[in-house]
Amino acid sequence: MAHKSSSGLGGWLKFFALLLGVLTPAWYFMEQRLESFYIFQPAQLHDLSKRAIAAHGNDTRAVVRYIVDELSADVGLKSHINLDEEWMFNNAGGAMGAMYIIHASFTEYLIIFGTAIGTEGHSGRHTADDYFHILFGTQLAYSAGEYEPEVYPQGSVHHLRRGQVKQYKMPDSGCFALEYARGWIPPMLFFGFADGLSSTLDVPTLWRTTYVTGREMLQNLARGKF
Repeated sequence: MAHKSSSGLGGWLKFFALLLGVLTPAWYFMEQRLESFYIFQPAQLHDLSKRAIAAHGNDTRAVVRYIVDELSADVGLKSHINLDEEWMFNNAGGAMGAMYIIHASFTEYLIIFGTAIGTEGHSGRHTADDYFHILFGTQLAYSAGEYEPEVYPQGSVHHLRRGQVKQYKMPDSGCFALEYARGWIPPMLFFGFADGLSSTLDVPTLWRTTYVTGREMLQNLARGKF
């Protein structure tokens, strides 16, 4: 019996070693070409956010519509933009807010994220760069070892670099942002679902988040957007 168990374990180890041997070169190949998969640029989104704020000020609903309308009017982007404002709650790293997924693919996502009543939590340590374009209110961030907060007012961008981690807070007066992530998106989903699976147990929201995210990622893949 012990011999069979040892043989079975050896078989699994060989399988995982083979899988790692196949996936590692593929991952390296894709990693070197990530830039070629992107359809959005941080500077473009920052400029768009500032123009939307200049046009509509603190009318955040109008700011969001301005952004989505301009993105969907771009011939190269329109087939990759979700025009339905399918808002859903999101619990991640202890923070709670709501999000609207504008775009989701394997290498990018673009969402509106925020709350009208404030929240605070852990940023997560991600496999993608995250650009938080503040559309309304102010976001505070804190890096371990610092003695002063980072302050990001309306119109600014908080860039959380790949692999970094911070504490962040959206004050009680509320904050909404255009959040853009570029890099490897699928590993980020574990962080996005962890609180829902371990604490809130909000199955309808988990299902809705899974459905909309999966639908957008697969539709974009079918259109050739990795």
